[in-house]
Amino acid sequence: MSENASDSNCYKEIWPLIERPGFLARRLHQIHVSLFAELCATFRMTPLQYSLLSALAVLDEADQTTLARAVALDRTTTTGALKRLESRGLLQRVTSAQDRRAQVCRMTPEGASLLSAMEASARAAHEATVEALDADERATFLELLKRVVTAHDGRRAENLRES
Repeated sequence: MSENASDSNCYKEIWPLIERPGFLARRLHQIHVSLFAELCATFRMTPLQYSLLSALAVLDEADQTTLARAVALDRTTTTGALKRLESRGLLQRVTSAQDRRAQVCRMTPEGASLLSAMEASARAAHEATVEALDADERATFLELLKRVVTAHDGRRAENLRES
């Protein structure tokens, strides 16, 4: 057996996938997206679109770059999602008076209504994601997630493209 094959086998024994934070984070994301799709199906909204509308509900209006940062996405992905929301009449994008290259987004009354209507279902998806934990464990888990994410705040979505 070659030295590399031997090292490879040793690696598999030492560090199983279930022990890797990146693998677990990806699996948790897959689980949450599946639960969100199931519980929010009637609203025809993805978690990303829901995040964008939620951010707009707080910001009132924002340019696409600000929204991309608010939901930790690259501008290209954000622009595509915003166009889909706009085509459904859930938000409007207008050229910024301060910068003609920028698009300012505002939620429409239809967007606000849909966001409000899906609130209980979206919360249920988030709760279902962590239902294996009791209330204290959930609070601890969320605090730990926030700490890890905050520690990496300098890593912007533009630099994090998945292959």
